[in-house]
Amino acid sequence: MKAMVVRVPGGVEVLKMEDVPDPEPSPKNVIIRVEACGVCFHDIVTRNGTLKAGVKMPLILGHEISGIVEAVGDEVADFKPGDRVATAQRYHICGCCMYCRTGSETLCPDRKFLGDWGMVGGYGELVAVEHDNVALVPEGVPLDKASIVACTVGTILNAIREVGKLAPGERALVTGAGGGLGMHSVQLARLAGAYVVAVTTSPEKADRIREMGAHEVVVAERGEDFSDAVKTATDGEGCDVAIDNVGSQIFQPVRRSMAIRGRWVLIGQLTGEFVPFNPAQLFLKNISMLSATSTTRKQLQDCLELVRRGQIEPIVSETLPLAEAARAHEMVETGKALGRVLLKPGA
Repeated sequence: MKAMVVRVPGGVEVLKMEDVPDPEPSPKNVIIRVEACGVCFHDIVTRNGTLKAGVKMPLILGHEISGIVEAVGDEVADFKPGDRVATAQRYHICGCCMYCRTGSETLCPDRKFLGDWGMVGGYGELVAVEHDNVALVPEGVPLDKASIVACTVGTILNAIREVGKLAPGERALVTGAGGGLGMHSVQLARLAGAYVVAVTTSPEKADRIREMGAHEVVVAERGEDFSDAVKTATDGEGCDVAIDNVGSQIFQPVRRSMAIRGRWVLIGQLTGEFVPFNPAQLFLKNISMLSATSTTRKQLQDCLELVRRGQIEPIVSETLPLAEAARAHEMVETGKALGRVLLKPGA
């Protein structure tokens, strides 16, 4: 099969199209012919070497995958050839640890992340994923849009529902609101009944962010302290829940934007930068610092159902052939994409 392979970390020039062996079904595997694969900033930090934990090169990037089942292993009973499917972000979990057995398989110590660990990722024509990381795509949901649901919608559902416990009437702050995670954070926070304040560096994206459900949009340049604008938008109180898709680059503005008893949910980290801070700045306001890590299969199934009902719209800004992966990375890395960029290995 054709696949885009990364053998050493670096710039977009390390993305090389190669012929690699087709995957073969082990007993638990589902072989998927990839219809579409989303390009996440996670792919950028994996490719350029910023992310090191859990990365094994050479690798095939891509964890936002949808496609058609081509074959299944002997132990797979819940999928068959011809099924329309989408994946969670992993291709392996142990299935028997305390996390897997309590619906928290995203924390399985034995997990292998798609696109990070070896030659198993969506930037190829075929991929093998263990069946407990795969979900059926409901009729009426296009495969292109289904590909990005686990990461861009499921991770945010995890952050809002399970971790941040955002309640109706509370105030939600969404950072990186014009990106793939941010556009879906705005939609889910609004669906949860929150008053949504969105922050973006891109003034040209502000109207679209409002269309997605933001009550207030704050446009701030990179490095600018936007906390005064957030406080103004929330009658001086700050936000109860922050869905932080950016990380250390805006650490201090987010901290200053938090309300008393706020829950700060960390999702994205775009650089390798560390942040010094005084813990008293958090505990004097009883602020909880939390994190959300990827998506369980149950969360993926819930999100696909939200898409089927029309309650959430997966935002795809551009679709490119696999050969243009470098261009896709440049669009994502520079923040030019509104929502997600897709790669189509079969194009």
